[in-house]
Amino acid sequence: MEEDLTGVARGAETLLDVFGALADEGYSGEFAATEVDDTRHGRIACSACHQAFAADAAVVDDLRRLEGASDPDDMLAVVALTCPNCATRGTLVLNYGPTATVEDSAALEGLDRPSPDAH
Repeated sequence: MEEDLTGVARGAETLLDVFGALADEGYSGEFAATEVDDTRHGRIACSACHQAFAADAAVVDDLRRLEGASDPDDMLAVVALTCPNCATRGTLVLNYGPTATVEDSAALEGLDRPSPDAH
């Protein structure tokens, strides 16, 4: 007898899977969403050079969305990007959806999306 798996998440990547794949591609740095400026544009801080920059200044190479089967806390965007100040390549993890912070939402909205053939 076959089990009905309708509506069950299958074949999903885990956060560790994504981090491992991106690290293999040279994305070893870390970024974080930071304060939102007075125009409500998102800003991102680089852990290598300790500089913050406008989200739209980042060079976005890849963006992967992760979703849990039933937990809104699992709604994450993992962004592979390059710092416009020091050229560090790294990852930025942002919540989206109902649990997103103002900083995460503003950074995600401000990022340029990678071209479809970038990955």
